[in-house]
Amino acid sequence: MLKQLTNGRILTPEGWLEGGSVLVEDGKIVEVANNERPIVGAEIIDAKGCDIVPGGIELHIHGGGGRDFMEGTEEAFRTAVDAHMQYGTTAIYPTLSSSTREMIDAAIKTCERLMKEPGSPIMGLHLEGPYFNLKKAGAQMPDIIRNPDPKEYKEILESTDCVKRWDAAPELPGAKEFYECCVEHGCKPSVAHTDGGWDDVLMAYKAGANHATHFTNAMSSLTKAREFKKVGVVESVFAIDDFTVEVISDGIHVPPVLMRQIYNAKGVKNMCFVTDSLACSASKSTYNFDPRVIIEDGVCKLADRSALAGSISTMDRLVRTAVKEADIPMEDACRMIAEVPARIMKIDDRKGYIKKGHDADIIMFDKDIEIKFVMQNGNVKRNDL
Repeated sequence: MLKQLTNGRILTPEGWLEGGSVLVEDGKIVEVANNERPIVGAEIIDAKGCDIVPGGIELHIHGGGGRDFMEGTEEAFRTAVDAHMQYGTTAIYPTLSSSTREMIDAAIKTCERLMKEPGSPIMGLHLEGPYFNLKKAGAQMPDIIRNPDPKEYKEILESTDCVKRWDAAPELPGAKEFYECCVEHGCKPSVAHTDGGWDDVLMAYKAGANHATHFTNAMSSLTKAREFKKVGVVESVFAIDDFTVEVISDGIHVPPVLMRQIYNAKGVKNMCFVTDSLACSASKSTYNFDPRVIIEDGVCKLADRSALAGSISTMDRLVRTAVKEADIPMEDACRMIAEVPARIMKIDDRKGYIKKGHDADIIMFDKDIEIKFVMQNGNVKRNDL
């Protein structure tokens, strides 16, 4: 049935459209009109003055609703995805922390199966590790972390096309070959959990790893070596203009003033938001897949408080924090949860925009930037209007 979304400010690729409407049918946006004239036979959805924006695309998320993607089961995947959809996530790349081969294989089987479902919100699997620097392990399980293993990663990448992103530290032996193999197989490599420097980042960039995982977290920054200064990964990523970054915009992992600095330097085109949320997010449950983790001060930490372990954020909180605490314009904040991640992952031909021919993934925020409506693939998943 044709649906008509009206009476709200619409974020189009060209900017805000006042007094327009969005027509949706069969899971697609069939028209973005510049008037609100009712269409005969259409189901009218009154936005009641809300902002009508593209649905959020989550590039980095470990779980939700009390379930973790590392469980590898269909039930865990569905529960976590459905939980976050209520808060504006309409497309998702389930993330595994550093895992054993058995855990990776189980998640791949589940991901492949769910991706085949019509209109699936699951875009592919994201492997965060295990090829990391132990010095920057953070909350990653240290006994699983290891150097890039060509036999392992080649077998995985040749066995499936569902692994769409894979993170590694560039200073590790064999990192260059790993990045190049990822690119060859259509998997986006990313720099993460690294103690590297300029030469490492430049190598990664040239090898195709031009994205930084949870930027400024678990990576080296400027240090003093006797009388000299040594730049780290943070400064190196800043220095390469089109190196894209993802930021956990919960106001805790990255302080708002730093978030604003990243925005000023990278701009809306090269910066996106992620939750990096754990199983306890989007849920009243305090369950964590990792028993080492506690919830405190609105964030997940290792119990010894030596490192942050992930967030409890949802997609709406990312936008709210960016606008209210980092003074980022609403338009740009919304682009950084939709348009930018879609372009980074090369799915912007169908996702990330309110545009004719694109998937009908649409969410609405009220004036307090609270989520009021979620549509995924043309299906209404939440309506508090």
